[in-house]
Amino acid sequence: MKDILEQLEARRAVARAGGGEKRVAAQHAKGKLTARERIELLLDEGSFEEFDMFVAHRCNDFGMERERPAGDGVVTGWGTVNGRMVYVFAQDFTVFGGSVSETHGAKICKIMDMAIQNGAPVIGINDSGGARIQEGVGSLAAYGEVFQRNVLASGVVPQISLIMGPCAGGAVYSPAMTDFIFMVKDSSYMFVTGPDVVKTVTNEQVTAEELGGAGTHTRKSSVADGAYENDVEALAETRRLIDFLPLNNREKAPVRPFFDDPARVEMSLDSLVPDNPNQPYDMKELILKIADEGDFFELQKDFAANIITGFIRLEGQTVGVVANQPMVLAGCLDIDSSRKAARFVRFCDAFEIPILTLVDVPGFLPGTGQEYGGVIKHGAKLLFAYAEATVPKVTVLTRKTYGGAYVVMSSKHLRGDFNYAWPTAEVAVMGAKGAVEILYRSELGEPEKIAQRVKDYEDRFANPFVAAEKGFIDEVIMPHSTRRRVARAFAALRSKKLANPWKKHDNIPL
Repeated sequence: MKDILEQLEARRAVARAGGGEKRVAAQHAKGKLTARERIELLLDEGSFEEFDMFVAHRCNDFGMERERPAGDGVVTGWGTVNGRMVYVFAQDFTVFGGSVSETHGAKICKIMDMAIQNGAPVIGINDSGGARIQEGVGSLAAYGEVFQRNVLASGVVPQISLIMGPCAGGAVYSPAMTDFIFMVKDSSYMFVTGPDVVKTVTNEQVTAEELGGAGTHTRKSSVADGAYENDVEALAETRRLIDFLPLNNREKAPVRPFFDDPARVEMSLDSLVPDNPNQPYDMKELILKIADEGDFFELQKDFAANIITGFIRLEGQTVGVVANQPMVLAGCLDIDSSRKAARFVRFCDAFEIPILTLVDVPGFLPGTGQEYGGVIKHGAKLLFAYAEATVPKVTVLTRKTYGGAYVVMSSKHLRGDFNYAWPTAEVAVMGAKGAVEILYRSELGEPEKIAQRVKDYEDRFANPFVAAEKGFIDEVIMPHSTRRRVARAFAALRSKKLANPWKKHDNIPL
C-alpha cells in the first residue's frame, strides 16, 4: 500500500512540475506566473480541488507519442473566492506553449459544464500559443466545443477571462464571448491575425503590443475591461470583482457588511454642479459619495470615458452604475459610449443587479463620422438595453438632459422605477439657444430680442419642474441627500417583480 501511495505522490509531483524547471524559469523570466501559481493567488488558500490532473493527449503524429505530459497544458478545477464557489481553468504555457489539443479542450469543457449545472462562475486564465498544429482539425473542434459552452453559459453564470500571455487566432473568440476580460500590461496580447500575417497581407508594420496589447484593447477596441501592471494585481482585482457578482442568474449578489450610514449627508454635493452650464465637473465624485465607503469598481475606464460604468454597493448590496461624464465630450452619447453602456446594462439585467443611472447629457454627438459609423444603430443598443431591463432602475438627473438622449438614459418612459432630479436639472428637447433659433428664426437679426427669448425659454424650461408636473420626474431632491434617497429607493425595490412578454430571444440592433 505504501508503495502505491508513494507512486501516486510521485505522479502528482511530475504533473505539478508542468513543463519542468527550465520552462518554469523561462516563464518567470518574462514576469509571468505559472498556471498553478495563478490559481493559488486567485482562490482562497487550500480551497483548490483539481480535475483531470493525469489526462494526456492522444496524438500519435509528428512524434507526439514520445511526449505525453500529465495535464496536457491546462490546469482545471474548482475552489472558493472569499468562501464562494468558482470554477477555474488556467492554461500552462510551460507545456507545449499552452497549445489547445482535443483533450485540453475537453478538460475546459468539463468544468464549464459543471459550472452551468451547479451555478457557479467560470474564470479562464488564458496563456496559450493557440491551436496545437500537430492535431489539426481535432484542435479546432476543441475550440468549437468551448465556444458552444461560452454561449450556453452566457447569462447563466458570470464568465471572466484573464489574458496573461498570448491569445491569438480563433482562441480570442472564447474570451470575447465572456462577460469580463482583464489583461496584463506588456505580457499579454490578443489578435485574430498576428503581426507577420498583417505585414504579408496589408504591408503594415506593427508590433504585437501595438496590434493587440493591453493598451490597444482597453483604449481603442474596447475588447478588454481592464489592464493591470502584473499577474498579481490582475488576480487580486478579479477576486474583488467576483465579490460584487452573484454566483448565477438565480441568486442575488452577496450582501457584504457595511460601515457607512445609508442616510449620510454630503453637503459638498450642493455645489458639485457649477453655475456656468458649460463648465464640466467630475461625475465620479458623485459616484464615490453615493457608494458605501466610497468603493467603486470601474470597468472600461480608458475607453469611451464620456460614460462611466462599474459597480458600487449600497447598504452592502451590489448596484451597477451608468453615468455620463461631463469632463469628456461634455458627456455626449456617441457610438463607443452607447456600446459600452449597453453591454453593461445587459449584464446587470441578466444577473439581477439593480442599475443606478446618473444623467448629465446634452445629446448624441453630431457629425458625419458618427452617422457613417452607425450611431443610430449603436444608440439604439443602449435604448434597447434599458427598455428591456426588468431589474430595479433608479435615475438621478444632475444637470441637463436633452432630446433623444433624455429618453435613452433610463427615463420614466423606459420603465424607470424612481426618477429623481436635482434642482439644477433641465429636461428639454434641446438647449435654450438652439430652441430659440428655431422658434424665432425671423428675429435672428435682433440680438436683444433673441437674448430676451433665450432668458424666457430658460425661465420656463431650464428646470426640472416641467417634467415633474407631467409625472416624468418623481421628485426633485436636494443634492446633499442623494445617497439617502437612492439607498431608500433601492430598498423599496428589493421585491420588484417584472417580466417581459414570452419570446425565444429578442433581436437587439447589433
